[in-house]
Amino acid sequence: MFEPPVRAPSSLDATSTLLHGEIRAVLFDLDGTLADTAPDLVAAVNKVRTDRGLPPGPYETLRLQASHGARGLIGSAFGVTPDDAAFPALRDAFLANYEAALCVQSRLFEGVPGLLAALSERGMPWGIVTNKAARLTNPLVKLIGLADGAACVVSGDTTPHSKPHPAPLLYAAECIGIAPAHIVYVGDDLRDVQAGKAAGMATIAAAYGYCGDSLAPAQWQADAVVESAGAIAPLVMSLA
Repeated sequence: MFEPPVRAPSSLDATSTLLHGEIRAVLFDLDGTLADTAPDLVAAVNKVRTDRGLPPGPYETLRLQASHGARGLIGSAFGVTPDDAAFPALRDAFLANYEAALCVQSRLFEGVPGLLAALSERGMPWGIVTNKAARLTNPLVKLIGLADGAACVVSGDTTPHSKPHPAPLLYAAECIGIAPAHIVYVGDDLRDVQAGKAAGMATIAAAYGYCGDSLAPAQWQADAVVESAGAIAPLVMSLA
């Protein structure tokens, strides 16, 4: 298993100027970065609870796990880990619920359409690198309106390894034909920053996303931290 280097946390301003080199492309995480998918993810895991006679779990608590997929959501909703005997059945029920209602309440975050339009107008390719399985990623990307503009879509099972391993990001760089040193990766989880750095890319932490309940984004060692999707385009354009 890939283990990213461990470094002491440090604080960063909301728009750090630590990015270096000419940026020619932008890669994004999907859940919690481009799209607010938490409503449908939480609904799917809460249906697992209510189908078992349990009350729905609190939305805000479960929302924090939306970037962690089945492992995080099942763990938070039921207090079990993948090692528990009950986990596989709970995971399968959750995935079935989610696949059946993939894009009911999910929306692009405010500022994302303008961000992607600005990149396209600049002639700067953008793509998606997510840990979500392709069978969920591909239909969601189409339903939410991202399929036509994305230069690449890399899912959690596209390469043998998922983030924080750099393999998915390196594969995306190969797909769009741009060296990692000229790409910035934007994500709302520590593993996104770890993967981006391991791939040799600049990184931006999306503090407006789900971000989990561990280290704050300012402690992730990202090259910049943004509080809204609308702040990404000006930052990237200043480095292009």
